[in-house]
Amino acid sequence: MLLHPGLTCWRLERASRAAFLLDNATYFSAAKAAMLHAKRSIYLLGWAFDPLTQMEPDTHGGGPPGDRIGDLLRNIACDKPEVDVRVLVWKSALPIAASQHFFPHRARRFFAHTPVRFRLDASVPFGACHHQKVLVIDDEIAFCGGGDICTDRWDTVRHRDSDMRRMMPWGQTHGPRHEVMAILEGPVAEALGELTRLRWRRAGRPAPTPETSESGAVWPAQVAVDFRDVQVGIARTEPAWGGYPAVRETERLHLAAIAAARRLIYLENQYLTSPIIAQALAERLSEPDGPEVVLVSTARAPSWFDHATMDRSRARFLKQLAAADIHGRFRAFCPFTRQGKTGIIVHSKVAIIDDILLRAGSANLNNRSSGFDSECDVAVEAEDATQSAAIARFRSRLLAHYIGCSPEQFQTAYEDTGSLAGAIDRLDDGELRRLRPLEPARLGPIASIVSTFHLGDPAEPADSWRPWRRKGDLERTRQALLADLALARTAPGKISSAGKRAPAPADG
Repeated sequence: MLLHPGLTCWRLERASRAAFLLDNATYFSAAKAAMLHAKRSIYLLGWAFDPLTQMEPDTHGGGPPGDRIGDLLRNIACDKPEVDVRVLVWKSALPIAASQHFFPHRARRFFAHTPVRFRLDASVPFGACHHQKVLVIDDEIAFCGGGDICTDRWDTVRHRDSDMRRMMPWGQTHGPRHEVMAILEGPVAEALGELTRLRWRRAGRPAPTPETSESGAVWPAQVAVDFRDVQVGIARTEPAWGGYPAVRETERLHLAAIAAARRLIYLENQYLTSPIIAQALAERLSEPDGPEVVLVSTARAPSWFDHATMDRSRARFLKQLAAADIHGRFRAFCPFTRQGKTGIIVHSKVAIIDDILLRAGSANLNNRSSGFDSECDVAVEAEDATQSAAIARFRSRLLAHYIGCSPEQFQTAYEDTGSLAGAIDRLDDGELRRLRPLEPARLGPIASIVSTFHLGDPAEPADSWRPWRRKGDLERTRQALLADLALARTAPGKISSAGKRAPAPADG
């Protein structure tokens, strides 16, 4: 068992229905449908939020009446005063806000003098951010994953080279982008609702628990169900700050899953820089009978800051894995559009282990997401063959959407070759490959310093002020995390006195 409350996750709760959604066209449409049926509450947490975002855009940069997320929430709050509508967004630093056309300030003005409760949250250490992306309706339906509701995030599974529906309010179109969001129904949604209320309390504006009156939450008709009556783990990252202890559940879950894998470790992520994760993967690759390791990430980070910091550190990450791959089981890919002209931005954070564990959320594979920023992931650990088959179907659907084949074709190729990379090579054999090898960039003197000290990627609040000690601090953290996981294997009763459900902290 990988999901241990109090160690690799915060809570274990049942979902009566669950599904994993590919790309924000699917997420936005499903979220809109769910919110329109709300009767008690709509709580949204985000790294970013833009009220001008079209939920179901057309080719003219618009959409149906009231389709913009700001209009949608404002209309719901005005038409249904009994519905508590709240949006809590990280109070981003000025350079980041400027790069996103000052979305936080635009949202604050948009909701001024309306029933919508909007707040910018600065309750993190200097330089850190709130990175959780959670939407909860009536404590009955919840979404959790990597996607924010912003004007440059919408895309379909086709990831067209050019799509006028990706038009932003100022007339430009943004590039293709890949996201994954989970939709969950039942007690797990209530737990995610509790998480949002804890965040509001820490931000200084307590939110009430929705009354137990009849819920209006409705599973969106356009969403096919992947799982029924499934157990879901909620894993968090929280920095040690403001009297609150550090929480590193997301990192522990990655380490536990990597250690337990027998056949396959599939990771797609915006950033691949964590030396702790790299070491764990390298150790598995060095084993004669270890699992295949396949990574998918963006060819080149879109922002200059991420390219200068995260891409440089990623080069060291990839070189370490390539050096450890003495048995030929490691591959890394970056996706491109059908015409091969444009790289697809991979913003999702997904892990699939042996068709046993399926995980999606906001946590990147970098130092920040392990102990400096706030994060929230959800994970399904298969309890039987039916659930394992559902994870396999999602895995085939996910890889097939990159290549442009059917999920059935991909699954057949995977079974024939016995390898995920082998299936990709067999099916993605055109002159212009859709999944191309992700090669480490060359490191010059400055880039070597950036990658060595992980500049721009601190692991915890104290570490952010002493990068020269980062390497040693990370190794001590790695040893402590491994000790925690060893204790879980040898003395599972000490993990949580509540057994399958760890008690919620009184205040986060």
